[in-house]
Amino acid sequence: MTATNSAPHRPPRHPLPHRVAPAGPASFGDHLRTWRQQRHLSQLELANEADISTRHVSFMETGRTNPSRDMVLRLCERLAIPLRERNALLVAAGYAPMYRERTLDDPALAAARKAVELVLKGHEPCPAIALDRCWNVVATNRAALALLSAHVSPELLAPPINVFRLSLHPKGLAPRIANLAQWRAHLFERLRQQIQATADPTLIALQAELQEYPALEESPPLVLAGEMLGVVMPFCFDSLHGMLSLISTTTIFGTPVDVTLQELAVESFFPADDFTANALRELAQLPNTGG
Repeated sequence: MTATNSAPHRPPRHPLPHRVAPAGPASFGDHLRTWRQQRHLSQLELANEADISTRHVSFMETGRTNPSRDMVLRLCERLAIPLRERNALLVAAGYAPMYRERTLDDPALAAARKAVELVLKGHEPCPAIALDRCWNVVATNRAALALLSAHVSPELLAPPINVFRLSLHPKGLAPRIANLAQWRAHLFERLRQQIQATADPTLIALQAELQEYPALEESPPLVLAGEMLGVVMPFCFDSLHGMLSLISTTTIFGTPVDVTLQELAVESFFPADDFTANALRELAQLPNTGG
């Protein structure tokens, strides 16, 4: 890959996968009950959290009381409901959505888009990827693009490109991940936590798909040297240029008023040893390189 001043690679724009709504809650009361149970709270516990009576909670769940807009927002805050789902509760209660949802290409998000591009470009020669809420790739830097395109089947690079699918599919990176069992368990735990927080049916469907992938030969856990063990999750990747040992961090572009930015994340990978650091620097000097 070549180190240039050009903007990070942005995959072709594409619609998100069609989100099939389950035969789930329709009324505000149904929504509220579902989220309360999702958070493992009793009516009494939610009432105490929201500083209202248990009877009020019960009446809202059964539809005997219509909540005010402020009450909807208060309950959403106490239940830690994501912005996208807060809009759904507002609509179910008869109010207009409060939180905007725009694509990252929207002119109003130009500053945010520029910030993402700077983060990705500034992380080179190390790989970095911007992701949406479903772990689909929104943008990458050149280092990440080179690694992905060199090691996975072209069919997995058709948009929407999903990083969980890329990691665990037999035609993806899975055969080259030295600590696959460890990495797979890490990804599934992250997905489980996100489903617990959002109850997103698209993520639930993704989880089911990943669980159906044929099992590959199990790999032993990777032990990092020094004090890294137990602090970060290693990603050991058998690239065409040798064994690359990486660790990752996630950056969240949160905002209380915009759905798109709340759901945007940047996954940045760092070298875990000197060989990987040197290899990434050398690869950055090669034109049109693949990892």
